[in-house]
Amino acid sequence: MVSDESGAERHFRALERLYASAPINRLFLSRLAIPEEGQSRIAFSVREDVYHAAGAAHGTIYFKMLDDAAFYAANTLATDRFLLTTSFNLHFTKPVRAGEVIAEGRWVSGRKRVFVAESRLVDAQGDEIGRGTGTFMRSRIPLFTLPGYSVQP
Repeated sequence: MVSDESGAERHFRALERLYASAPINRLFLSRLAIPEEGQSRIAFSVREDVYHAAGAAHGTIYFKMLDDAAFYAANTLATDRFLLTTSFNLHFTKPVRAGEVIAEGRWVSGRKRVFVAESRLVDAQGDEIGRGTGTFMRSRIPLFTLPGYSVQP
């Protein structure tokens, strides 16, 4: 059977499977979609079990989703190696208590060793609740060796 998907689309679907296979993602109701090179989108639900003591989402969920969205946007351009986050800056702009949130990632620059990508969080009302910028570098880990990453023919 011959696939109609391009090599890039197969890479994007493999990255989506890699995200879904990560043990950390069993803790969060989230799903990654990669629409095109340099972009990612993670939809997730904020629930009470990620609240801090004042009754809103803890900053760890902001960081995790912003980092993941930027990371996967950047890794769309690296088809051979897993990238590693080397730095990440984030800005909290609004607390969120519950509901669906979207993390949008966008590659900014770099294609060889270091990549820069940015991301933002948007709540169910369409308001930006957080923003981040990350720097990622190629690791020595080949993508094809990771259990969740599989490019299907």
